[in-house]
Amino acid sequence: MQIGQTFRSNADMSRWKYFTRDEFACKDGCTANLIEDSFIDKLDELRDRAGFALAINSGYRCPQHNKNVSSTGENGPHTTGRAADLRVDRKRAFKVMHIACDLGFTGIGFNQKGSDRFIHLDDLDNAPGQPRPTIWSY
Repeated sequence: MQIGQTFRSNADMSRWKYFTRDEFACKDGCTANLIEDSFIDKLDELRDRAGFALAINSGYRCPQHNKNVSSTGENGPHTTGRAADLRVDRKRAFKVMHIACDLGFTGIGFNQKGSDRFIHLDDLDNAPGQPRPTIWSY
């Protein structure tokens, strides 16, 4: 196993090199997980091209959890199964952004201040209040 690589179940081993479905489960205790396989495919390719580990801060969120933690309410990008927040610091953020644009991610949000640095990625066609493609900061 490589450094930064997580354990994968047998079902995941044939599909993803770097991620498991479990990493994307809702973190509010309900463990709902409607993350789309094709979205993980895209993140796996991003990880491969980046050449360094990308930890998942937040993947799928059930509508209630998203309402509790995000200004996007019950219908935010994370509730679609096509969004994730990746723990990435400023030394690597530009590289991740460049690869994400190349792979067709349409929503890229940056939080690069303080100790909770991350990049939000999604590949939605449209999102409430945010035309696509778009880049923003938190």
